[in-house]
Amino acid sequence: MFTTIPPKDGYLLFENEDDYLIKIKDWGLVSASAKSPKREFLYKRENTTYTVSIKGYEINGSHETAVVSFSNDALHCVHPAFLKEMQSPSFGRESVLDIPSQTSEGELPETGERVEEPKSEKPKVHKQTKDKSPKKVLDLPSEKVSFEAVLEEFTTKYNHFNESEDEILILGQVRIVTENTIEIGEAWCGYSKTLKKLELQVGDLITFDAKIVDKKLNKDIRYKINNPSKITKKS
Repeated sequence: MFTTIPPKDGYLLFENEDDYLIKIKDWGLVSASAKSPKREFLYKRENTTYTVSIKGYEINGSHETAVVSFSNDALHCVHPAFLKEMQSPSFGRESVLDIPSQTSEGELPETGERVEEPKSEKPKVHKQTKDKSPKKVLDLPSEKVSFEAVLEEFTTKYNHFNESEDEILILGQVRIVTENTIEIGEAWCGYSKTLKKLELQVGDLITFDAKIVDKKLNKDIRYKINNPSKITKKS
């Protein structure tokens, strides 16, 4: 049994059938040529495969988080990229080699309070034109350097080793502050106890010292922030 991460303050519903189909195509959950929407998806957790449906989504900055529902109506927020990975038969085989291929409902999750509750204004929904040009690989410093960034999203990342979801932060407008500023763009980092003490909210500007490594979260976010220290929240 595990505890879900429900939506913060409600979530966006799909306007109609076409809106739903467009969204799951954007997330890669069905092929771009699909003519009809798919209603059920697999959610794999702790040696068990559940069947979930997508009820809606949240928007945090430029990121979207899918809101799925289990058969007991428990709502859970999951990054669309991880939900897409879960549809693969090989998902989780690194640590669980004997996962059955068929869907098997185990003990259903409990509905729990969201760990973080940032009180921020609902972001405006807007369509963005995706830049399909290849992103330049940056020459990263090996030592700790000073950063500034804006908090974009609270989310989770599936951990294959202990079969759980780790809390993480998505950071935007990340830059290394040196004599020659290096623009990173977006990056991710673990939501540590130190960071939680700051009671951060989406939209906060923070400065910190840390190391940055090339460790991809998904196709859009390539870099990870490690061991942030001297963290300051700017007003």
